[in-house]
Amino acid sequence: MELEASNRYGDDGSSKRTGTWVTASAHIITAVIGSGVLSLSWAIAQLGWIAGPMALVIFSIITWFTSTLLADSCRDPVSGKRCSCYMDAVKSNLGGISNKFCGLAQYVNLVGITIGYSITSAISMAAIERSGCFHKEGHNVGCHVKNNKFMIIFGIIEIILSQIPNFHELSWLSAVAAVMSFGYSTIGLGLSIAKAVGGNQARTSLTGTTVGVDVTSWQKTWNCFEAIGNIAFAFAFSTVLVEIQDTLKPNPPENESMKKATLVGVSVTTVFYVSCGALGYAAFGNNAPGNFLTGFGFYEPYWLIDMANVFIIVHLIGAYQVFCQPIFKQVEDRCFNRWPNSSFIKESPPIKLPLFGVYSFSVFRVVWRTGYVILTIVLAMLLPFFNAILGLLGAASFWPLTVYFPIQMHISREQIRAFSWKWIWLNFLVLLCLIVSVLAAAGSIATIVKDLSTYEPFNSVS
Repeated sequence: MELEASNRYGDDGSSKRTGTWVTASAHIITAVIGSGVLSLSWAIAQLGWIAGPMALVIFSIITWFTSTLLADSCRDPVSGKRCSCYMDAVKSNLGGISNKFCGLAQYVNLVGITIGYSITSAISMAAIERSGCFHKEGHNVGCHVKNNKFMIIFGIIEIILSQIPNFHELSWLSAVAAVMSFGYSTIGLGLSIAKAVGGNQARTSLTGTTVGVDVTSWQKTWNCFEAIGNIAFAFAFSTVLVEIQDTLKPNPPENESMKKATLVGVSVTTVFYVSCGALGYAAFGNNAPGNFLTGFGFYEPYWLIDMANVFIIVHLIGAYQVFCQPIFKQVEDRCFNRWPNSSFIKESPPIKLPLFGVYSFSVFRVVWRTGYVILTIVLAMLLPFFNAILGLLGAASFWPLTVYFPIQMHISREQIRAFSWKWIWLNFLVLLCLIVSVLAAAGSIATIVKDLSTYEPFNSVS
């Protein structure tokens, strides 16, 4: 019996982890190569040939570096117990007040990302319908469609998938989503190359969009800040790093596996990002659309555009789950602890499903998770501003979750002496990234405020 228990449970009494650096890499790629890649040609168009690619490389290095620090902070420094979520890691290393700040930053950001993915998936669904219209009617026809019905379709799919009990059972979905992300990135890359070498050279410059020609000086400033936020969002996966690491088996040590997965994931995505962003800018120049696959920088071959958008939709279906599972776990754990004797919350009788085997059915899980998905869809209908939302989410998550907490936990664990050389340069990085995040948030908010002046709620149109 003891041997059987040891095979079923890990070193902290939880279900035994079976994840490896390969599955963790799939989760990371699913989380990182997301809708952010679609806005990178626009971001580089705002920043230009020098600052654009340089910003991508700098953000990738910072993300990789702080992720390795975070990976080392996922066990309690005193008891050695594994932390199952970001908040637990912060609480173990920094204490209660930091834990509350972390929870606010993480879960607001996770909710925001799921809303952003609902918006992006609907835009891609609408793009498939529009591309068929353009192919039949010509490129000068508007072919506009309303996005709300596509958000509802996406919501129905997510309601079903949200019944997957926990993060440990998402590996297959992340693997499919990772393949999809490579698929649409490669298609976008190929189309950009074809357009760039096919004549009609687009107008580009070392400093990006030209004041007085493409934009006003006011627009140039805010667009550059928003572009930085878009790039920050493109690398956002620290919000779920601890949860991903919690899926890894303890041998080899999970922090070593996570560092390997992080290096692979960030390296692969950086190559894709620089390639897609730079070649997208070369193809479209200073007029690069906000989303280079749904903004119709490409019209033909329409079937290839449709395929790329199908890949985006499938990827975002999986990525939505990667980002909402930590929310589900946090709320459900709190409810279980608050009402331990509630049959509504605790009961989950096994049900045998054809092709899927035995499934633990929970009425509470169905009701709560369905309500959450509906809430994100309604909010997505209210705020369908693709680039501005991505920029704001990137700015909101980058500083606290990617930079501040990993560095402060590292300083605490290593007991780095205040005002020593290492303490100074680590905190200088924290301050520098805070300034960048504030500017990026300001640029995105300025764009949202401008768009709200002409926007009608629940009337989003592609």
